[in-house]
Amino acid sequence: MRLLQLILVLFFCLLSLRFYSQDAPVSQTIRGIIEETETHFPIPGAVVSVYRDTIFIAAKASDAQGHFRIEQVPVGRVRIAIAMTGYTTRILDDVMISSGKETVLQIELEQQIVEMAEVEIRATREGESQNEMAVVSSRQFSVNETNRYAGSRGDPARMASNFAGVQGADDSRNDIVIRGNSPQGVLWRLEGVDIPNPNHFNIPGTTGGPVSIINNKYLANSDFYTGAFPADYGNCISGVFDLRLRNGNNSKHEFTGQFGFLGTELMAEGPINRERGSSYLVGYRYSTVSMFSKLGIDIGTDAVPRYQDGNFRLFFPGKKNSTFSVWGIGGMSKVDILISDQKSPDQRNIYGQNDRDQYFGSGMAVGGVTWSKTISDRSFLKMTLAAMTDVVDSYHELVYRHLDADSTYQVDSLKPLLDYNFKQNKYSAALVFNHKINKNHLLRFGFNADYFTWSMNDSVRSSLDDTLAWYNHWTVRWQTQATAALIQPYVQWRYRITELLSLTMGIHSTHFTLSNSTAFAEPRVSIKWQFNEKQHIAFAAGIHSGTQPFYMYFYRVALSDSIGGPRQTLNQKMDFTKSNHFVLSHQWLLNSGVRILTEVYYQQLSHIPVEKKSSSFSLSNTGSGFSRFFPGELQNTGKGENYGAEITVEKFYSKGWLFLLTGSVFQAQYAGSDGVIRNTDFNGGYAFNALASKEFSLRKGGAFVIGSKVTTAGGRWYGPADIAASNIARELIYVDSLRNTLQFEPYFRLDVKMNFRFNRKKTSHEAGLDLVNLLNTQNVLSLTYAPDESGDPSNAVRKEYQLGLLPVFFYRIDF
Repeated sequence: MRLLQLILVLFFCLLSLRFYSQDAPVSQTIRGIIEETETHFPIPGAVVSVYRDTIFIAAKASDAQGHFRIEQVPVGRVRIAIAMTGYTTRILDDVMISSGKETVLQIELEQQIVEMAEVEIRATREGESQNEMAVVSSRQFSVNETNRYAGSRGDPARMASNFAGVQGADDSRNDIVIRGNSPQGVLWRLEGVDIPNPNHFNIPGTTGGPVSIINNKYLANSDFYTGAFPADYGNCISGVFDLRLRNGNNSKHEFTGQFGFLGTELMAEGPINRERGSSYLVGYRYSTVSMFSKLGIDIGTDAVPRYQDGNFRLFFPGKKNSTFSVWGIGGMSKVDILISDQKSPDQRNIYGQNDRDQYFGSGMAVGGVTWSKTISDRSFLKMTLAAMTDVVDSYHELVYRHLDADSTYQVDSLKPLLDYNFKQNKYSAALVFNHKINKNHLLRFGFNADYFTWSMNDSVRSSLDDTLAWYNHWTVRWQTQATAALIQPYVQWRYRITELLSLTMGIHSTHFTLSNSTAFAEPRVSIKWQFNEKQHIAFAAGIHSGTQPFYMYFYRVALSDSIGGPRQTLNQKMDFTKSNHFVLSHQWLLNSGVRILTEVYYQQLSHIPVEKKSSSFSLSNTGSGFSRFFPGELQNTGKGENYGAEITVEKFYSKGWLFLLTGSVFQAQYAGSDGVIRNTDFNGGYAFNALASKEFSLRKGGAFVIGSKVTTAGGRWYGPADIAASNIARELIYVDSLRNTLQFEPYFRLDVKMNFRFNRKKTSHEAGLDLVNLLNTQNVLSLTYAPDESGDPSNAVRKEYQLGLLPVFFYRIDF
């Protein structure tokens, strides 16, 4: 499989060189709109200046409607500065200009409260959150960043693992651990509404997966938060992805085609009505490895992941500064891991269990409409209505087989083992209203309201011992048809005391009708002091709450230890998990274009569900991987705390290169119902990233880019396996009292990324290769139960390793 990928990359590079040898123009148009941050009121007269490093290229002022257009800009990376008297200057360090697509920008400027001459104010740069209420632990990211970093694979979650305090939980998935918290505490928000897990092959109770449904090509600049969130956000205790969709080009039709390891995709965008400024954007992607399999190409495994996803957005400007859009994303995925097809022991499945065939599928879709209106130069209103669905189903069969004399498998029989189908529908409404009382005071209020319907069914064979009568009995673990509502109103107020000092206060409330849980008024507060042109300090604190994984509310707990005994839904009244966040931050911008950001934080967690009986179990340790959890009766008496320090040293793109160095040291501990303080599964203790990227300019606007990333982190915690209990249950069972007393070896990974980009008259081409885990380092992920044919029960538990060397290639054409 890896050889095939390398051959394909070589082919496309040679094809690129063929096109590159032909003549090409080297210019394109930059255009867009300049708006005020809080009200989105158009700003006329703002000067947009374009530079290549420090060399001035062109400049243009925005018109009466805030629009600007600069033609004949040379292709390649440029820096754009936007300045307007009475507003803070905005600098975009890394804007890509290509011949295949116009560059269309939506730029927001923040109004100053005093005249420029009265005080020195630094310019805002890329990476600063678009949410003016967020002053700590927040970062804006762009499409360029999801493409730029080695190992990111164009995935927002994998990109975020480069930031301080964030690390991946599993190389084969994009679950992220933020400051030692479980990945299930991450919130995904799209166009103002909270959405289900936007990943292929997702598992109930997780927020990640192997392949993201979110395609970075249709994202606008978006925000990522790691703690002490503003009052806009609720029902999360770990982190937030606040994603925005971009509009299609409303002036000309443009198309993108891409062929790569992660998928083959097509995207189109263009005007619906040029005079009115309406536009469309639509995209579709299909699994490339599935295509290879259908063509009879051996990809190294019969367990071929099959997935497809798509997106669309229709945008219509209205009268009197209003807009209306219709949008949607969705994807579905399937994989069959068939042990019964194996012919010899050396074909052992790397991930999964060696005693069963597994059929797995998942799907999610979100569609909505968004209306917004700039009521005046002081007020802005935005409303969104959306409907969404999330489905996961799985079917397992026990495989009974033996080895012949020639060491080949012969299947004796297949017996049904497990069958489940979980479906969640959700109908959402969101509203946000901004009102500038004056230059000093901004008031924001809004709400998010969700109505859920669930259908959950799960049955499993009561005993795996075929000598017992219970072998033919089925245990029903889920059998649910239910509805509930989640209501989240909030209000925020920002007071800009001076141009250099600001205070933000807010309250967020949450009510969940299923468990009748209420977080009445959770306070959020932050203060920021910019004590000179280059430096500022900030502090933020808040109380945050989150619901539990929804499938756990409906699990039918066994009332006794006897096989086939009665079961009852006992966890439907679980309360919210609560987390108190405290963050202190300092940022220093050096003259060399380098930013140094340090943060220290403390999180106090309470009301964590733990088992009612004395045990080490806690939901603090769930939320990653491919497994659901089946606890006993739960109660909200668990506790935990996370604390640590982080540093980011970042050079913004200039003179053809950039770097990002991040480091964190932290502790993440919890106490189960047994009262013992333990490390959480995710308490690695430290995580460090170093990445850099260098771009070499070629003739005719082409470029060769090479980048690398080194990651090291402390190993995850685990406990010794109870071999006897695991063999009886046919799944991994730990010695409960010794949970998380052992630690895996430290994690280490080196990634290298190479891209070749060039432009022709009306097209731009790019070929790339991302070598993930270049050194093929064997990093331990976890223990797994996978008995072999030796019959030796001591061999049933083995270490499961993360991904080895993975070459990820792509070729893209824009025209």
